[in-house]
Amino acid sequence: MRPKKRLAEFLRIGLFALALIGLVFLSACGEKGGSQKSADVRSDRDPSSKVRVTTTTTMITDLVQQIGGEFVEVTGLMGPGVDPHLYKATQGDMNKLKEADVIFYNGLNLEGKMGDIFVRMSRQKPTFAVSEYIPEDQLREPEEFEGHYDPHIWFDVRLWKKAAERVRDGLCEVDPAHCEAYRANTERYLKELDELDAYIRARIAEIPEGQRVLVTAHDAFGYFGRAYGVEVRGLQGISTDTEYGLKDIQELVDFIVERKIKAIFVESSVPRRFIEAVVEGARRRGHEVKIGGELYSDALGEPGTPAGTYIGMFRYNVDTIVEALK
Repeated sequence: MRPKKRLAEFLRIGLFALALIGLVFLSACGEKGGSQKSADVRSDRDPSSKVRVTTTTTMITDLVQQIGGEFVEVTGLMGPGVDPHLYKATQGDMNKLKEADVIFYNGLNLEGKMGDIFVRMSRQKPTFAVSEYIPEDQLREPEEFEGHYDPHIWFDVRLWKKAAERVRDGLCEVDPAHCEAYRANTERYLKELDELDAYIRARIAEIPEGQRVLVTAHDAFGYFGRAYGVEVRGLQGISTDTEYGLKDIQELVDFIVERKIKAIFVESSVPRRFIEAVVEGARRRGHEVKIGGELYSDALGEPGTPAGTYIGMFRYNVDTIVEALK
């Protein structure tokens, strides 16, 4: 072979080898996806700084604070009394999501109007649904919810423990330097949740079985009813985005009168007038039913109040229900 031909052949082989190496590298990067994003976040962060976390609902904000402790700085998009079903992200919210090291949201279509946002964010940074560790066979799938799962998982303490584990692992992925602290915080919090679960069961047992009926503005308490042996009825469906009409009010009034329900409940994130219409309808039928109190459904109470944490909110709800029904 002539020298020029040998050189050309050598160059062709070399270029082919470089191209092959490049393809292997790109393939490896593609397979690692989320891990690569987490690695990018870790490399950009100052290890001594707090992890910047953006959350959606107040329940998730509290959960991340419990697990992350001193090593996280949590920014919640939704405050007390905010309905996540109807929430629309503002430009300020988008900035908070972009500035975060990691994002936690509920999933299961709870933040219905923000679904596309989380898909886009997941391509840029670690973005986790706290519901993703819950096996499908433990999720409720009401017929009226068009094939979707009930997103109100926090009303079964055992499911919320799974959410805590998802937060723990997400923080460990983004900030492995403090993973042991996140694990220790999670173990402590899981024990507190076990104590909460026992408290709920003991209090519900105070209500005579025939009176364990919870009527609220929308069907947010399905997991609660299933877990703790309470029959649940809501004026609206799983999402407050669904419409209700006179027929829905009449059917609920019929149920209340027939079962002689003595107390029904308003919700902090749903207009009070929904339930007041039911109370008035029952009164016209000659049955007096009172509003037994305000329950927290899709949001916690104000920070610093007894209902300002997940555990405090749940205890407050259960105490309110028991005192009105027993």
